[in-house]
Amino acid sequence: MSENIKLQKQVYNKGDYSKVIDTSFTQLGVSTIEQQIESQPTVNDFFNLYNDLFYDISELGSTNSHEYLIKKSSEYINFEANQEILLSLQNEIAQLRTELLKTQQQLFSLQLANNLPT
Repeated sequence: MSENIKLQKQVYNKGDYSKVIDTSFTQLGVSTIEQQIESQPTVNDFFNLYNDLFYDISELGSTNSHEYLIKKSSEYINFEANQEILLSLQNEIAQLRTELLKTQQQLFSLQLANNLPT
């Protein structure tokens, strides 16, 4: 009851081997650096996604929130320094408005004292 089984072995030379046998690791999920770079989202992709998710993002929170984005962006552009300049300018505007109001009151008082039309 013994049977003879014929085994056949196919041999390739070095030149034909690389043409016939796929030696890449595509089935293991390994991608090339070029493929990884191409799959990275662009800045435009980020903002499109941000606009799509805008109302789904929490308003406040230490991460994954609008508050977090504001804080990180503020750190990056040195927003605090700009805020100090803005505050200084706002104070100067308020002071000038106060001086203008006092001057207008003085002018009005002088017009009344001299019976001039107001």
